[in-house]
Amino acid sequence: MKKEILYESNSAYREPFVIPGFRFGGEEKTFCIVGSLRGNEIQQLYICSRLVKRFKELEEQGRIRKNCGILVIPCANISSMNIGKRFWAMDNSDINRMFPGYDLGETTQRIASGIFKHIQGFKYGVQFSSFYIPGQFVTHVRMMETSYADMELARLFGLPFVVLRKPLPYDTTTLNFNWQVWDTKAFSIYNSGTDSIDEKEAMLVESAILRFLSRMHIIDMTVHAGYESTVIDEDGLLTIRADAAGIYIPCVTPFDEVFKGQVLGRIVDSLTGEVCSEVCSPSDGIVFFKKQVPLVMEHDSLFKIITGLHK
Repeated sequence: MKKEILYESNSAYREPFVIPGFRFGGEEKTFCIVGSLRGNEIQQLYICSRLVKRFKELEEQGRIRKNCGILVIPCANISSMNIGKRFWAMDNSDINRMFPGYDLGETTQRIASGIFKHIQGFKYGVQFSSFYIPGQFVTHVRMMETSYADMELARLFGLPFVVLRKPLPYDTTTLNFNWQVWDTKAFSIYNSGTDSIDEKEAMLVESAILRFLSRMHIIDMTVHAGYESTVIDEDGLLTIRADAAGIYIPCVTPFDEVFKGQVLGRIVDSLTGEVCSEVCSPSDGIVFFKKQVPLVMEHDSLFKIITGLHK
């Protein structure tokens, strides 16, 4: 294992801001993992830390194939993480909306540029990302629908679902999109948690990464087969919204099978305690996403349901 500083900038009042990376194996740019780009992505940081430990063990055992190089960047936003802020502390900008970066631009543009110079050119890339709405997903692989997308490669992670989404204009400045433009097979993995640790789900993602590396003959390791991934289109997910505001009490969790008319959650009047709305499923399906906040407003997205799998 070799630890190196990939980016460094001075600070007026604190120690320098640095982004460390951990390299394993040979010199070839084979596989790269980018963890937390946002300050609340604690689960993503934890998964990276587990993988750093595992890759160190595999390297010591000689199980990383000759010339294959692996780079792990656990966190690119430690300053925001230290103060519990999701975006860059000084101007509230999002590093994952700054790629491929600009080395003479604003701070987050410079950080993105500094990262991208090191990760550009890798054969495969994985980002542990998080959703803009606080909540829990079924752990899955997500890809943007571009000419570079490879569904069959995404299935090799052995996670329950591979989600394909059409890129929007703002997606052109994300890490995943720019990785693909520069000929990296890029995947985003979304986990069930963000700002809290879920040990079971962390193990699931760790196994998925090792499974992919084993199947691509980057490491010599036997990993259980995992799931036979189902490919779904994000536009086909059924979104269920709140029809009232109040205290939100979900009754199901991601990956639960639900039936038409089943109560998915309740919204309680915050002053009287009366149930003012029952959120029911309009269709049979599987819970893919559950919003995880105590208070909701009318028309908030509460659940996303996968439908049509049992026809």
